[in-house]
Amino acid sequence: MASPRLPEIVDDLRARLAAERAARRKFYEEIGDGEKWEFINGEAVMHSPDTVRNMAIRSWVERLLGAYVDAHGLGAVLSEKGLCVFPRNDFMPDVLFYATGKAASLKPTQLKLPPPDLAVEVLSPSTAKRDRGVKFEDYEAHGVGEYWIVDPDREVIEQYVHAAGGFVPRLKSGRGVLVSAVVPGFRAPVRAFFDSAANLSALKILLATRRPKP
Repeated sequence: MASPRLPEIVDDLRARLAAERAARRKFYEEIGDGEKWEFINGEAVMHSPDTVRNMAIRSWVERLLGAYVDAHGLGAVLSEKGLCVFPRNDFMPDVLFYATGKAASLKPTQLKLPPPDLAVEVLSPSTAKRDRGVKFEDYEAHGVGEYWIVDPDREVIEQYVHAAGGFVPRLKSGRGVLVSAVVPGFRAPVRAFFDSAANLSALKILLATRRPKP
């Protein structure tokens, strides 16, 4: 604020933001159905194909969350192709959860989604830097109540919960039990996100769990 160049700096930022908004409008016009693109800091980013391991882990996460949420009427769990619109960026989390309030506002033909209550990202070599960097910052700043980072190589889950104005780490482990802060009553062994048999066992327990009290 004390810089004599402040007016020039502000004018430069305005010009850059205007160009970025134009690029974002073009991104919305050109993105195709079923494609996985994100708009990050002014650039369209295309995702590389996934490994079998990453696809399996994503399906196990989605299966546990989706079945539990559907069974107890807790909202909606959507897959990786949902385009979540943040003030500057557009992301497609691998798995996302909306509690009943936000879920009720979603339309069947809706393409642009609000920030989720829970976002899950499964790391890959091409996405790890963004998942831990710009996405972490944006999720933290704009209404995501819980964030899971799933590491297929180390078989570790990092759980961050929004508290006191930012994300607070709650779990970082390949063992133990993950207890969600935003999905009422959801708890599952960490191994259930990395192993098919453990996933099925956890699924049976989750479906037998009584509906959580409001």
